[in-house]
Amino acid sequence: MSQGPVGTSDVVVVGGGAAGLSLAHRLVETGVATVTVVEPPDGPARPAERTWCYWDHGDVDGDGGGDADFDEAVTATWPLLRVHGPDGSPLTVDPAPSRYRMVRSTAFERLVHARLERSPGGRVLRATADSVRDVPGGAEVRCTAADGRTLTLRSRYVFDSRPLRVLPPARTRLLQHFRGWFVRTRTDRFDPAVADLMDFRVPQPRHGLAFGYVLPLAPDRALVEYTEFSRTPLTTAAYEAALGHYAREVLRLGEFTVDTAEQGVIPMTDARFPRRAGAAVFRIGTAGGATRPATGYTFAAVQRHSRAIAAALRDGRGSVPAPHGRRALAMDAVLLRALDTGRIDGPAFFTGLFRRTPPQRLLRFLDGATSVREEWGIGLRTPVGPMLRTALEVPFLPRRPHPAPGTGESPR
Repeated sequence: MSQGPVGTSDVVVVGGGAAGLSLAHRLVETGVATVTVVEPPDGPARPAERTWCYWDHGDVDGDGGGDADFDEAVTATWPLLRVHGPDGSPLTVDPAPSRYRMVRSTAFERLVHARLERSPGGRVLRATADSVRDVPGGAEVRCTAADGRTLTLRSRYVFDSRPLRVLPPARTRLLQHFRGWFVRTRTDRFDPAVADLMDFRVPQPRHGLAFGYVLPLAPDRALVEYTEFSRTPLTTAAYEAALGHYAREVLRLGEFTVDTAEQGVIPMTDARFPRRAGAAVFRIGTAGGATRPATGYTFAAVQRHSRAIAAALRDGRGSVPAPHGRRALAMDAVLLRALDTGRIDGPAFFTGLFRRTPPQRLLRFLDGATSVREEWGIGLRTPVGPMLRTALEVPFLPRRPHPAPGTGESPR
């Protein structure tokens, strides 16, 4: 294979998922840097279509995670949220002005690709990244194009969003694993104004917790999902059985068809994800710690992190901030440990949070945007004894290595 010409730009982004494309869009839009996005060619290396959801707090300055720039890629929006407790009782809340929004990866990619193509400072390269390394004055990415040519890209900085092969050592590691059906019912069965975030009317595993998740797309269409927070993923057959039970026995959908399905797993861990892989190489997305450990939400954090990185490059800083604050990560570490040890009942804990906390404050808490005073008030509404015992224990626990989970992205 021949060596292709050397390409240069200010920034190379490796990976064209939510994190890579969001950062590329932010850098090009603000004129901070010229950007090359390296994405795998069409084929088995490209991930299947994925679903991302996030809270839109009605702002466009990035503080709350909302981003009107991507309105064209939003598939659906829900003004009301609902949780079903283990006893079957529903709790519906109105978090106005916040809304829950769904973005499908294909629409998002199409939108950002079009914007990069229109910009003189952005481009998308379909190639497989083989190596990323520091070189004098910046970084280098060697990749293989679809026709087999070897290409070398040089840049001041590289932002790598590829999944880690090995997770950093952690005190606690659970997995959020799921399978979802995009269903179409024979009669109208869904309320398009209400998203069911957690439906605990499903059998609970011996370890961890399980819930249903329903995002209506029309009165007769919805994403219906079965999710677990536990240590080990299920087989596809086990997910199918759980989904079948939820759709037929709990939701009582009647006759329905499954248009498509999606399945994935992400780590819920208090590991310290290194933000830097070299002097000029940084990690972003889940590989850089953007996934909120206790909830799995990633998309909103990616938007905030992209803005922060753009600001750092604009100001000439040689480092980038963390996607989440230390206080939020410390609280997540305690919650993960309490769930993993069984000291708190997961369904009762999350149902209680929604029942006792004003919805706007709760959503800010889930996004890591609450004040110390607000967090103190929320903490007093949780099982104080078990949480306090866990908080005193966590700092003294050793961090141990864990294998990386299989590929997949949470819909959140």
